[in-house]
Amino acid sequence: MRFSIDAAQKGTPFPHYWELCVGSCHAYTALRADWQAQMKRTHNELGFQYVRFHGLLCDGMSVCVEQKKPFTNESLGIVYNFINIDRIFDFLLSIGMKPFVELGFMPSVLANGTATCFHYRGNVCPPKDYAEWGRLIRALAEHLVGRYGLDELRQWYFEVWNEPNLPYFWAGTQAEYFALYAASARAIKAVDAGLRVGGPATSINAWIPDMLAYCEQNGLPLDFLSTHHYPTDDPLWRFGLDVSDLLADGGLEKMAAHTRGVLREMTEKARGEAGAMTLIYTEWNISAICGEAIHDESYAAAMLAKVLADNDGLVQGYSYWTLSDIFEENAQLPGVFHGGYGLLTADGIPKPGYRMLQLLHELGEERLPVISSGEGSTLELLAVRNGSGLRLIAYNYQVPGAPVKAETCGIAVHGLPGEARVRAARIDEAHANPKAAWVKMGMPPYPNHEQIEALEAASAPRWEPLACSRSAGTLTLTLTVPPQGVCALDMHWK
Repeated sequence: MRFSIDAAQKGTPFPHYWELCVGSCHAYTALRADWQAQMKRTHNELGFQYVRFHGLLCDGMSVCVEQKKPFTNESLGIVYNFINIDRIFDFLLSIGMKPFVELGFMPSVLANGTATCFHYRGNVCPPKDYAEWGRLIRALAEHLVGRYGLDELRQWYFEVWNEPNLPYFWAGTQAEYFALYAASARAIKAVDAGLRVGGPATSINAWIPDMLAYCEQNGLPLDFLSTHHYPTDDPLWRFGLDVSDLLADGGLEKMAAHTRGVLREMTEKARGEAGAMTLIYTEWNISAICGEAIHDESYAAAMLAKVLADNDGLVQGYSYWTLSDIFEENAQLPGVFHGGYGLLTADGIPKPGYRMLQLLHELGEERLPVISSGEGSTLELLAVRNGSGLRLIAYNYQVPGAPVKAETCGIAVHGLPGEARVRAARIDEAHANPKAAWVKMGMPPYPNHEQIEALEAASAPRWEPLACSRSAGTLTLTLTVPPQGVCALDMHWK
């Protein structure tokens, strides 16, 4: 395999669209000091601008409750209380971030039923009265404008619900979701026409044409389209997220058989359906199965590089799910490296995926063409102008269960304006692998401060000089990347 790059050539824009937003567990966890420390770190090191979480309106947040007279249980009516929301949003603004406001789940006092999801029991039922729901959303928007000002609020996103095409997350019909969207959008726009509202926040890229048609036919505002996908969407979503049924059907093996580049295919289809509309994926991950080991391994880094290079130019936002293993959808899982969705462990140890996003954050925003020769290789190369030099990301990614081996390539960089120095940093089984260090420690379920420091150090990629040859403005080198590995190359010249 050979790659060729012309450093003197003008590139194309490469906005860091994946840094628009990151996902997190339900809103109440954002009141925790350790969550806040991790959020601040990822904002500083990975560049995330917004954070999205479920459960902003759940009972645990005490946003909308029925007040009752002590001892008699006599109803005093519904009251709103935005103090917990204020504490979360105040914190985000204080560190230079903003909320991507997901409107859900349903306060029990407004719900037409008792169906819930997750360990924290978010109510997934439609409202008994859509007008009452609309009053809550309008009161929230008015409160936020009063607290933060219109100039600030016009920069936020308001997204209606989460994955209403799945019965697990929405106990109503599509028509009932659209009625919820209509009530929400009208309530928000009644406060200010410049506030951004969108949806349908569906799984598996669903309902995009339906959403566009509904809003057009009913004269409803739609400032952005949002949807979700995972490479393992089928057959998991066919079972309504019921993993026990999936296992009984041999589904895990089927999920492992997804094709290389499947997320690019999904995104291209969604882009075509969305037309010129702003398209934001408010959830995605390398797998939809929480507990898969690949979330903690270099596989995550290699797939992140592949997907983010592939989807360049197709979307305006691509929010990774999630920030941290401080995560309570199925209760807080025990252990350290348990395959959680997070980029960080609950103790704040960066996983390989975190380090990959850190390397990508340090990229510039001008992508250079890469000419490749050779067939049958799983090795690809991303080249981005980085200040006065280049950063190359070589990634050897393959889907689970498919053949993959170490790949060796030659790289030639032409048009160098001066003498270049090259250094390399790796993420693979032998490098930036804190899970291996944890296993070597004896897998302590509650690592002490000294062990956490050691795992933090083990997670960091190490930059080392890389041998290369130079001749007449061309730099050449040979590189080997192991299976599911990544190698970043920095080239700077005088």
